[in-house]
Amino acid sequence: MTFEYDDRGKFFTDVISKTPVDVLVQTTTHLIQGVVHVQKDERLQDELDQESNFLALTDVRILDADGKISYKSDFIAIQRQQIIWVIPDENEESLS
Repeated sequence: MTFEYDDRGKFFTDVISKTPVDVLVQTTTHLIQGVVHVQKDERLQDELDQESNFLALTDVRILDADGKISYKSDFIAIQRQQIIWVIPDENEESLS
């Protein structure tokens, strides 16, 4: 990690601070529970509006039709064209 300072003492770094947001993502075939990392001072919607082809999630659980966990992963990249809806998961514990 690098730090740079300007003449007034303000520092800059190549690390981007992000806020984790628990979400539920419905794709064309699966319901996925995970965490989207949103840049500070931005909204979940801003992250969803990004131009990249994939949405990154961490701490992922892929759920079956009964709501039971069928697969867990530390990371998944979901193709944005496959996403039907995304909502903040305010009741994250219910699906664990």
